[in-house]
Amino acid sequence: MKKVVYTFACVLASASLISCGGNAKKTSETDEVAATEITETAKPAFNVVENPQVDLSEFTTDSDGYIELFNGKDFKGWRGYGKENVPGKWTIDDGAIKFNGSGGGEAQDGDGGDIIFAHKFKNFELELEWKVSKGGNSGIFYLAQEITTTDDNGNTRMEPIYISSPEFQVLDNANHPDAKMGKDNNRQSASLYDMIPAVPQNQKPFGEWNKAKIMVYKGTVVHGQNDENVVEYHLWTQQWTDMLQASKFSEAKWPLAFELLNNCGGENREGYIGFQDHGDDVWFRNIKIKILD
Repeated sequence: MKKVVYTFACVLASASLISCGGNAKKTSETDEVAATEITETAKPAFNVVENPQVDLSEFTTDSDGYIELFNGKDFKGWRGYGKENVPGKWTIDDGAIKFNGSGGGEAQDGDGGDIIFAHKFKNFELELEWKVSKGGNSGIFYLAQEITTTDDNGNTRMEPIYISSPEFQVLDNANHPDAKMGKDNNRQSASLYDMIPAVPQNQKPFGEWNKAKIMVYKGTVVHGQNDENVVEYHLWTQQWTDMLQASKFSEAKWPLAFELLNNCGGENREGYIGFQDHGDDVWFRNIKIKILD
């Protein structure tokens, strides 16, 4: 397991110093320092964990150039986020990957957690189908990294996948309260979660299959739902930074998430595709990808 260590700085001035973790602290020297001078630079580190990737040549490619990421029979190529194996609450159900919900929301236990396909993709077109139970909530992640941080006591923790990855929302709009939260319906299905609403909103009801398409090409991202393009935006631009600043992942609210998402995909601008355990029953099938490099 290879770890790449990065840091980001929170530059602080004046009499109050605020760490990147959000805890305010003062030093005896700050009263003597002009407000325009830097009094301290806090550099909490995060690690990008680089695990072995699967060989795509071992997977079936169809006549249109799409690679089958799921054969409908087993979890070849898949594992838990931050784990070596697929957690037990993810099963195969009638040719689909299913998460068997506990009803506990994001309070994941050892048998749950998000899953990823163990290969990083850069420019691609992903297609799949999904459905949820009544009131179900989940998500599709892309350009995700496996991120760990270490606290002052030397304890290492795995950070959640969504602080490094944009999210294609998967939701029962009619029955889950998150559909009415956020702004302008930007937490409804196929939306870029908490940033851009899917328009038109053409989701099929819970229990029915929906088609999803995600295209990422040199920073341009398009979400498709049920054969219509519903979201378009551009990564690594001022537009992207501004959207993050207006979301729950802003620099002020969540500095680490802002740093990672603002530079999502990392140095190589590539990352994992993943599915979210949000505690509800959800199914995914016919998962395939075309590489656009």
